[in-house]
Parts: sequence; structure tokens; C-alpha cells
Amino acid sequence: MRIEKASMTSFDQIRQFYHSLIDTMKEYGLRITWEKDVNPSPEFLKKSIEDGCFYTGYHEDQMAAGMIVNHDHNPEYQYVPWKIQAEDKEIMVIHSLGVHPYFSGKGAGREMVDHAISMARDQKMKAVRLDVLKENTAARNLYIRYGFEYRTTLKLYYPNTGRADFEMYEYILE
Repeated sequence: MRIEKASMTSFDQIRQFYHSLIDTMKEYGLRITWEKDVNPSPEFLKKSIEDGCFYTGYHEDQMAAGMIVNHDHNPEYQYVPWKIQAEDKEIMVIHSLGVHPYFSGKGAGREMVDHAISMARDQKMKAVRLDVLKENTAARNLYIRYGFEYRTTLKLYYPNTGRADFEMYEYILE
């Protein structure tokens, strides 16, 4: 899989990728909390692309995966008993990692996580962190298999989910 930093010229393709991912998951009867143009919102996608933190994964010429990797996080992260104490500038956070169901089970998610961790190592970060909806077993399993360590479950607020249970994970780089 080819992973690259997205540019604004690919905004429409990225937006369409998430729409297709949502439609296909619903078609397969999979539970998804994302809604078209709500999460991820067009504004969030545009800002992430402009900030240079949106990454796309391509299988041949088809977009198979997308994710945002930056230092931003929900304010509630301050209540997590992280194993590594670090300032925001010393951690990377994975957001909106999505693998299209057509590419599920082919290693696309793992390759995207590999890329995020490699970037964090190159930038001398202390850890990679993320939150995942408690009922999102596919994502949880990916992160656990990769070596992320569960820290706690918190009720976080996001516009698309309201206040819901999210499991907090950390991958230590030191």
C-alpha cells in the first residue's frame, strides 16, 4: 500500500472515501457512528489536509484508508492515567482512521498504524495515543494486536456520538 500526505486537490476524493466507507459498512450491517459530513466533517478534513496531518493509503489507484495524525486531542485526555507523562508536543494522536471494507483484513489498518508510529519515532515523540468507541471491536482489536496498551474508559463528548464510552490507548515509543 502506498501512504502519502494528502493535498487539497484530493479533498473531494477523501470526502467521497468516507461517504463510501459509511455506505458500505451500513450495507454490510456493521455498526458505524460516523455520519456523512458530520464525522469526519468537511471542515475537519479540510483543516487536517491544510495542516499537513491527513494521510491516505492507496491500493493501486484506489483509496483504501485514511487517517489524521497530529498532537490534538479531546480535552478529557488530561484525566487518563497515561503511563508516560508528556506534553502535547511530545505525543502523536491518531484520529478518524478508516479502512474501506473492501480492503478489510488485508493489512491496510496495520500499515496505516505503522506509518503513524514511524512518523512519531522520526519526530522523537514519547508516545502515540488514541481513543476508540468501546463497541468498535475491530478498531480495538487492531490497536491491541499492534501493542497499544489500554489505559482506561472515559465518557468523552464528540458531536457525532454525544457523550459515550471511549477506551483510551497508548503506544510507548521510549
